[in-house]
Amino acid sequence: MTPPMYRMDRVTLIAGLPLLADSVLFAVRRAEASPVHLWLTWLLGAAAWALLGLRHRLPIPVGVLTMIAAVAYYPLSSPDGITPVVAFVVAVYTMSRAGHLVAAVALAVTSMLAMTYGEFVASTSEQRHVDNMSMVLFEGWFLAVIAFGHAMRVRHAYQEESERRAAVAERLRIAREIHDVLGHSISLINVQAGAALHRSAKRPGETAELTRALEFVRDTSKDALRELRGTLGMLRQVDEEAAGAPTSPTPGWERIGDLADRARATGLTVTVRTDRDGLPPGGVGAGVSLAAYRIVQEALTNIARHAAGATTVLIEARYEDGALRVSVEDDGKGGPGHGHGHGSRECGTGSGIGGMRERARALGGDLTAGHTGSGFRVTARLPLIADRPTALEGQS
Repeated sequence: MTPPMYRMDRVTLIAGLPLLADSVLFAVRRAEASPVHLWLTWLLGAAAWALLGLRHRLPIPVGVLTMIAAVAYYPLSSPDGITPVVAFVVAVYTMSRAGHLVAAVALAVTSMLAMTYGEFVASTSEQRHVDNMSMVLFEGWFLAVIAFGHAMRVRHAYQEESERRAAVAERLRIAREIHDVLGHSISLINVQAGAALHRSAKRPGETAELTRALEFVRDTSKDALRELRGTLGMLRQVDEEAAGAPTSPTPGWERIGDLADRARATGLTVTVRTDRDGLPPGGVGAGVSLAAYRIVQEALTNIARHAAGATTVLIEARYEDGALRVSVEDDGKGGPGHGHGHGSRECGTGSGIGGMRERARALGGDLTAGHTGSGFRVTARLPLIADRPTALEGQS
């Protein structure tokens, strides 16, 4: 939406207070000057103030016009008011704040040259209105106003860049969430459906196993859709609470049992061990809980994809040295095309190991992955964050 051409904002209203003071001054000292001069100088001050309403859309023209008003004002005015100077200072600040630094400096220098000419050339020593010290102060004020305006512009640009980077980081985080949700669920669906079809082809007419596989596909896809809706809901720009639309809860370690159940449905023997000794009373933060859940989810996805021959999986979580340590270990030997053991996982091709490692680093932790001699292990260290406490729960 385009801002209005003329805007009477708070700064403009505050800058109008000197005009009220000048009006009172003119009323009190009207005998010292002719009515024509009083009205003319008051109108010049009022015009300089009124121009400030245009400074956001026309900063340079407003700066030039307020300077002209000030230059014309003071030779004519008998009781010298401060309205034109205040209006000019605000206009110069706006120019600097808007990025017109050279123009602001040029106007300030021009105004000082005009003041110098008026005080030292066009006037005698008895007619001077501004002494030498005041002129030095004027120069310092103009310099400070311009520097302050430029500093505010730089600060605003820095804030915008920070917000832009935060938005990019948030979208990357959401993209990683979507990858984890879809990658894990679709991989399990693929493994389960493929195994069921393979066995069904060997034993035609037996539908019980095929039915179980289809039920697994139904339940897993339903969970994936629920998590996907919750993740995509973060991108929506509407107020879900005001609209009354329910949102899906963010998954965390308390739902690790669901991941274990899905993996068991593919034929794996999955054990979850949680050591709560030393855990803070408030539990772990929501960020740590979510990261632990996603790391285990991705590790199980990699097992389903690459760990040919895997039969058992051990998931462990324990609190140690101010951090939550999570490990996922399997006994798979790898398969064709994956190098020695789980080469594709260890090397981090795709976004599996790399995504897990980035999750851990984002919380100030780290992640290691490698062979154990009898399988493959992923271990993550996640420093506890005091954000939203979440209970550390699991299954044995």
